[in-house]
Amino acid sequence: MTLDWWGLGLQAINVLILVWLLSRVFWRPIAGAITRRQDAAQAMLEEGKTAQAKADAALAEVAETRAGIAAEREAILADAKATADKVAKAALKDAQTKADAMIAAARTAIDRDRNTARKENATRAAELSVEIAARLLGRFNTPAVQATFLSQLVEAIAGMSASDRTALIASADDIEIITATNPEDEERAKIEQAVKDALDGTPSVRLVTDPDLIAGLELRSGHFVLHNSWRADLENILKEVESAA
Repeated sequence: MTLDWWGLGLQAINVLILVWLLSRVFWRPIAGAITRRQDAAQAMLEEGKTAQAKADAALAEVAETRAGIAAEREAILADAKATADKVAKAALKDAQTKADAMIAAARTAIDRDRNTARKENATRAAELSVEIAARLLGRFNTPAVQATFLSQLVEAIAGMSASDRTALIASADDIEIITATNPEDEERAKIEQAVKDALDGTPSVRLVTDPDLIAGLELRSGHFVLHNSWRADLENILKEVESAA
Protein backbone atom coordinates (compact mmCIF):
# COMPACT_ATOMS: atom_id res chain seq x y z
CA MET A 1 0.00 0.00 0.00
CA THR A 2 1.37 3.34 -1.01
CA LEU A 3 0.53 6.68 0.60
CA ASP A 4 -0.42 9.73 -1.33
CA TRP A 5 1.68 12.22 0.49
CA TRP A 6 0.55 15.05 -1.64
CA GLY A 7 -3.09 14.33 -1.04
CA LEU A 8 -2.42 13.85 2.66
CA GLY A 9 -0.57 17.11 2.81
CA LEU A 10 -3.31 18.90 1.01
CA GLN A 11 -5.90 17.48 3.38
CA ALA A 12 -3.78 18.54 6.30
CA ILE A 13 -3.54 22.00 4.85
CA ASN A 14 -7.32 22.02 4.35
CA VAL A 15 -7.80 20.98 7.95
CA LEU A 16 -5.54 23.71 9.18
CA ILE A 17 -7.28 26.25 7.02
CA LEU A 18 -10.67 25.00 8.31
CA VAL A 19 -9.50 25.18 11.87
CA TRP A 20 -8.16 28.67 11.28
CA LEU A 21 -11.37 29.74 9.61
CA LEU A 22 -13.47 28.21 12.36
CA SER A 23 -11.42 29.91 15.03
CA ARG A 24 -11.60 33.20 13.22
CA VAL A 25 -15.20 33.05 12.04
CA PHE A 26 -17.04 30.81 14.51
CA TRP A 27 -15.24 30.24 17.78
CA ARG A 28 -14.23 33.80 18.51
CA PRO A 29 -17.74 35.26 18.03
CA ILE A 30 -19.19 32.44 20.13
CA ALA A 31 -16.56 32.94 22.82
CA GLY A 32 -17.18 36.69 22.72
CA ALA A 33 -20.92 36.12 23.03
CA ILE A 34 -20.36 33.71 25.88
CA THR A 35 -18.06 36.20 27.55
CA ARG A 36 -20.58 38.97 27.06
CA ARG A 37 -23.31 36.73 28.43
CA GLN A 38 -21.13 35.92 31.41
CA ASP A 39 -20.39 39.61 31.94
CA ALA A 40 -24.09 40.45 31.61
CA ALA A 41 -24.99 37.66 34.02
CA GLN A 42 -22.31 38.86 36.42
CA ALA A 43 -23.62 42.42 36.07
CA MET A 44 -27.16 41.20 36.70
CA LEU A 45 -25.90 39.23 39.68
CA GLU A 46 -24.14 42.28 41.06
CA GLU A 47 -27.23 44.38 40.39
CA GLY A 48 -29.33 41.74 42.10
CA LYS A 49 -26.97 41.78 45.08
CA THR A 50 -27.20 45.58 45.17
CA ALA A 51 -31.00 45.41 44.95
CA GLN A 52 -31.02 42.74 47.64
CA ALA A 53 -28.83 44.90 49.83
CA LYS A 54 -31.15 47.85 49.24
CA ALA A 55 -34.15 45.64 49.93
CA ASP A 56 -32.52 44.35 53.10
CA ALA A 57 -31.72 47.91 54.13
CA ALA A 58 -35.28 48.99 53.34
CA LEU A 59 -36.63 46.00 55.26
CA ALA A 60 -34.40 46.81 58.20
CA GLU A 61 -35.59 50.42 58.05
CA VAL A 62 -39.20 49.25 57.89
CA ALA A 63 -38.58 46.90 60.83
CA GLU A 64 -36.93 49.74 62.74
CA THR A 65 -39.80 52.05 61.86
CA ARG A 66 -42.31 49.43 62.95
CA ALA A 67 -40.39 48.93 66.17
CA GLY A 68 -40.44 52.70 66.71
CA ILE A 69 -44.16 52.82 65.93
CA ALA A 70 -44.78 49.94 68.29
CA ALA A 71 -42.77 51.66 71.03
CA GLU A 72 -44.62 54.93 70.40
CA ARG A 73 -47.91 53.06 70.44
CA GLU A 74 -47.01 51.45 73.75
CA ALA A 75 -46.01 54.83 75.12
CA ILE A 76 -49.26 56.41 73.91
CA LEU A 77 -51.29 53.53 75.36
CA ALA A 78 -49.40 53.75 78.64
CA ASP A 79 -49.95 57.53 78.80
CA ALA A 80 -53.62 57.11 77.88
CA LYS A 81 -53.99 54.43 80.56
CA ALA A 82 -52.31 56.64 83.15
CA THR A 83 -54.55 59.57 82.17
CA ALA A 84 -57.64 57.33 82.25
CA ASP A 85 -56.63 55.96 85.66
CA LYS A 86 -56.11 59.49 86.95
CA VAL A 87 -59.46 60.65 85.60
CA ALA A 88 -61.16 57.52 86.95
CA LYS A 89 -59.62 58.04 90.39
CA ALA A 90 -60.65 61.70 90.37
CA ALA A 91 -64.17 60.79 89.27
CA LEU A 92 -64.34 58.04 91.88
CA LYS A 93 -63.12 60.40 94.58
CA ASP A 94 -65.62 63.06 93.49
CA ALA A 95 -68.41 60.47 93.40
CA GLN A 96 -67.37 59.22 96.85
CA THR A 97 -67.33 62.77 98.18
CA LYS A 98 -70.78 63.44 96.73
CA ALA A 99 -72.06 60.11 98.06
CA ASP A 100 -70.66 60.88 101.53
CA ALA A 101 -72.28 64.32 101.41
CA MET A 102 -75.60 62.79 100.32
CA ILE A 103 -75.37 60.15 103.06
CA ALA A 104 -74.53 62.82 105.64
CA ALA A 105 -77.41 64.99 104.42
CA ALA A 106 -79.74 62.00 104.47
CA ARG A 107 -78.65 61.12 108.01
CA THR A 108 -79.12 64.73 109.07
CA ALA A 109 -82.57 64.78 107.47
CA ILE A 110 -83.44 61.44 109.10
CA ASP A 111 -82.24 62.68 112.50
CA ARG A 112 -84.13 65.93 112.01
CA ASP A 113 -87.29 64.11 110.96
CA ARG A 114 -86.84 61.65 113.80
CA ASN A 115 -86.42 64.47 116.31
CA THR A 116 -89.37 66.31 114.80
CA ALA A 117 -91.49 63.17 114.92
CA ARG A 118 -90.34 62.50 118.47
CA LYS A 119 -91.21 66.04 119.50
CA GLU A 120 -94.55 65.85 117.70
CA ASN A 121 -95.30 62.51 119.32
CA ALA A 122 -94.23 63.82 122.71
CA THR A 123 -96.33 66.95 122.21
CA ARG A 124 -99.32 64.92 121.06
CA ALA A 125 -98.89 62.53 123.97
CA ALA A 126 -98.62 65.45 126.37
CA GLU A 127 -101.71 67.09 124.86
CA LEU A 128 -103.59 63.82 125.10
CA SER A 129 -102.43 63.38 128.68
CA VAL A 130 -103.53 66.91 129.52
CA GLU A 131 -106.89 66.29 127.87
CA ILE A 132 -107.34 63.07 129.85
CA ALA A 133 -106.22 64.81 133.03
CA ALA A 134 -108.65 67.66 132.35
CA ARG A 135 -111.56 65.22 132.01
CA LEU A 136 -110.56 63.41 135.18
CA LEU A 137 -110.02 66.60 137.16
CA GLY A 138 -113.39 67.93 136.02
CA ARG A 139 -115.01 65.23 138.14
CA PHE A 140 -113.36 66.61 141.25
CA ASN A 141 -114.65 70.16 141.01
CA THR A 142 -116.27 70.09 144.43
CA PRO A 143 -117.14 73.00 146.76
CA ALA A 144 -114.06 72.13 148.82
CA VAL A 145 -111.86 72.42 145.75
CA GLN A 146 -113.57 75.68 144.82
CA ALA A 147 -112.92 77.02 148.32
CA THR A 148 -109.26 76.12 147.99
CA PHE A 149 -109.02 77.98 144.69
CA LEU A 150 -110.74 81.01 146.26
CA SER A 151 -108.22 80.99 149.07
CA GLN A 152 -105.35 80.77 146.56
CA LEU A 153 -106.83 83.62 144.53
CA VAL A 154 -107.03 85.86 147.58
CA GLU A 155 -103.43 84.99 148.49
CA ALA A 156 -102.32 85.75 144.93
CA ILE A 157 -104.06 89.16 145.05
CA ALA A 158 -102.41 89.88 148.37
CA GLY A 159 -99.04 88.95 146.90
CA MET A 160 -99.38 91.39 143.99
CA SER A 161 -96.96 94.28 143.82
CA ALA A 162 -98.27 97.69 144.87
CA SER A 163 -98.03 99.00 141.31
CA ASP A 164 -99.98 96.07 139.86
CA ARG A 165 -102.61 96.39 142.56
CA THR A 166 -102.95 100.14 141.95
CA ALA A 167 -103.20 99.65 138.16
CA LEU A 168 -105.79 96.92 138.59
CA ILE A 169 -107.94 98.99 140.98
CA ALA A 170 -107.66 102.05 138.74
CA SER A 171 -108.74 100.09 135.67
CA ALA A 172 -111.85 101.49 134.07
CA ASP A 173 -112.97 98.06 132.95
CA ASP A 174 -114.98 95.83 135.22
CA ILE A 175 -112.94 93.14 136.84
CA GLU A 176 -114.13 89.66 135.91
CA ILE A 177 -113.97 86.66 138.18
CA ILE A 178 -113.91 83.56 135.95
CA THR A 179 -115.38 80.35 137.34
CA ALA A 180 -115.61 76.87 135.81
CA THR A 181 -119.24 76.45 136.89
CA ASN A 182 -122.11 78.80 137.68
CA PRO A 183 -122.17 79.00 141.50
CA GLU A 184 -125.25 79.42 143.63
CA ASP A 185 -126.22 82.92 144.73
CA GLU A 186 -124.75 82.48 148.19
CA GLU A 187 -121.48 81.11 146.82
CA ARG A 188 -121.40 83.84 144.17
CA ALA A 189 -121.77 86.57 146.78
CA LYS A 190 -119.05 84.97 148.90
CA ILE A 191 -116.60 84.91 146.01
CA GLU A 192 -117.33 88.50 144.97
CA GLN A 193 -116.96 89.79 148.49
CA ALA A 194 -113.69 87.94 149.08
CA VAL A 195 -112.18 89.44 145.91
CA LYS A 196 -113.42 92.94 146.77
CA ASP A 197 -111.96 92.69 150.24
CA ALA A 198 -108.64 91.52 148.77
CA LEU A 199 -108.72 94.60 146.49
CA ASP A 200 -109.62 96.91 149.36
CA GLY A 201 -113.32 96.92 148.35
CA THR A 202 -112.85 99.53 145.66
CA PRO A 203 -113.49 97.97 142.24
CA SER A 204 -116.66 96.45 140.97
CA VAL A 205 -116.48 92.79 139.98
CA ARG A 206 -118.67 90.39 138.06
CA LEU A 207 -118.65 86.63 137.69
CA VAL A 208 -118.27 84.97 134.29
CA THR A 209 -118.55 81.22 133.67
CA ASP A 210 -115.91 79.46 131.54
CA PRO A 211 -116.06 75.61 131.64
CA ASP A 212 -112.60 75.41 130.07
CA LEU A 213 -111.10 76.29 133.44
CA ILE A 214 -112.09 72.75 134.62
CA ALA A 215 -111.91 74.04 138.17
CA GLY A 216 -110.63 77.23 139.76
CA LEU A 217 -111.06 80.98 139.93
CA GLU A 218 -109.22 83.50 137.74
CA LEU A 219 -109.13 87.29 137.85
CA ARG A 220 -109.22 89.18 134.55
CA SER A 221 -109.44 92.78 133.46
CA GLY A 222 -108.81 94.60 130.21
CA HIS A 223 -105.01 94.37 130.65
CA PHE A 224 -104.50 91.84 133.40
CA VAL A 225 -105.02 88.12 134.02
CA LEU A 226 -104.37 86.30 137.26
CA HIS A 227 -104.39 82.57 136.48
CA ASN A 228 -105.65 80.23 139.18
CA SER A 229 -107.17 77.11 137.66
CA TRP A 230 -106.46 73.53 136.73
CA ARG A 231 -106.54 74.52 133.06
CA ALA A 232 -103.72 77.03 133.66
CA ASP A 233 -101.77 74.43 135.63
CA LEU A 234 -102.16 71.85 132.84
CA GLU A 235 -101.13 74.39 130.19
CA ASN A 236 -97.98 75.17 132.18
CA ILE A 237 -97.20 71.48 132.47
CA LEU A 238 -97.76 71.07 128.71
CA LYS A 239 -95.36 73.97 127.97
CA GLU A 240 -92.71 72.44 130.20
CA VAL A 241 -93.08 69.06 128.45
CA GLU A 242 -92.85 70.68 125.02
CA SER A 243 -89.76 72.65 126.06
CA ALA A 244 -88.09 69.51 127.40
CA ALA A 245 -88.91 67.46 124.28
